[in-house]
Amino acid sequence: MYRQGDVLIVPVAQEAVPPHIADAQGEPRDARGRLVLAFGEVTGHAHAVPGPGRLLREPGPSGSQVLHLPEGGRVVHEEHAAIPLPRGWYRVLRQREYLPGSVRVVAD
Repeated sequence: MYRQGDVLIVPVAQEAVPPHIADAQGEPRDARGRLVLAFGEVTGHAHAVPGPGRLLREPGPSGSQVLHLPEGGRVVHEEHAAIPLPRGWYRVLRQREYLPGSVRVVAD
């Protein structure tokens, strides 16, 4: 497992990724050509993968993200050290926090 701030990146076997997710086109890259895993709502910084790969989103309002890095890669952020990732499949999860009466994604 890998953690960068409020983002958790968990390796998964390709067989664990549903075919309708694995075959999807993927999320678009940002203006800088990165796959953005999460934007910092407070700072405007981003947890992102600048190199080759695909970021796929499971359907639904709380669907998690699946990251495919066929050549490996790294996760970068302006305020954290880069994290190298070996090639493979990953589930990307955002940290959540409980507030009385609700659960929300942590704002970075």
